[in-house]
Amino acid sequence: MVVGVALGPVRLPPGPVALEVLNALPGIRLESGLSAQEAAIVTELRLPRVVLAMLVGAMLALAGGAYQGVFRNPLAEPYLLGVAAGAGFAVTAVIAFRPGPGDVTANLPVTVPVAAFAGALGSVLLTYLLGGTNGRNRRSPATLILAGVAVSAFCAAGQTYLLQRNAETIREVYAWLTGRLATAGWHDVQIMLPYTVLTAVVVLLHRRELDVLSVGDEEAAGLGLHPQRSRYLLIAAASLGTAAAVSVSGLIGFVGVVVPHVVRLLFGASYRVVLPLSMLFGGAFLTLTDVAARTVAAPTEIPIGVVTALVGAPFFVLVLRGSRRTVE
Repeated sequence: MVVGVALGPVRLPPGPVALEVLNALPGIRLESGLSAQEAAIVTELRLPRVVLAMLVGAMLALAGGAYQGVFRNPLAEPYLLGVAAGAGFAVTAVIAFRPGPGDVTANLPVTVPVAAFAGALGSVLLTYLLGGTNGRNRRSPATLILAGVAVSAFCAAGQTYLLQRNAETIREVYAWLTGRLATAGWHDVQIMLPYTVLTAVVVLLHRRELDVLSVGDEEAAGLGLHPQRSRYLLIAAASLGTAAAVSVSGLIGFVGVVVPHVVRLLFGASYRVVLPLSMLFGGAFLTLTDVAARTVAAPTEIPIGVVTALVGAPFFVLVLRGSRRTVE
């Protein structure tokens, strides 16, 4: 958080920035030594963006870890399962058919996350149904990812049609689709925060059930768990978090693959540990990639979705190679 707030077109010293960030907490008042203009840069411009990056990164990483546990698939991730594409298609429809003029993404209405959730949930359920390989509904990593690709392609075709019919929204939608965290104040954070809290509470309360589901449905049922009920609840919660993230930040891929796998390598495979730490590491990861996006080619800002793809695509190839026996 301190790095994300301190670095930018106007360089600020990390120590005073940390003190100014603490001043944002209720009941705390410290002398940071920053001028009034520098303090405004911290609290009104950079801090909302950093907090938004942490929320989005936490939700994408948490959703990725939850999907991997639910589907027992190391490659499952909101972007690859078509969840983000479904949410993006729904948000594109909201932007294209908005009742009045104005940039929807600059002042996010409450209806956008709701539409994104409907699109995300519909996409993940369709991917899950299409990913069945036989009468017993077994799903391999390969078929599930291919189903996600098919659903993503369908959503992309729908987006293209909507943009062709509403050409005046192309620039607005394109800027959103490539991923961005630009925010003017705390509005987007306030919109996303309730969805973040609800998703985190539901998924984290059921993280032990993912460890039970990993042994198989029959064994889980024998231990007193209702596998399908737990699976549907976790899918709905993870889709809600993904939809909220997509609605405020656009399509940002590979966070849900990179972060949970790094956490597993460092701290073990139990979901009791993986999911909460994925939220922490996901927020940190997206905050630092956002710093790179706005400083590497300054004063031009690179879309954050491009940066995460440059990091995540090679990592995804490594994960795919590591799980090739499962895929086969």
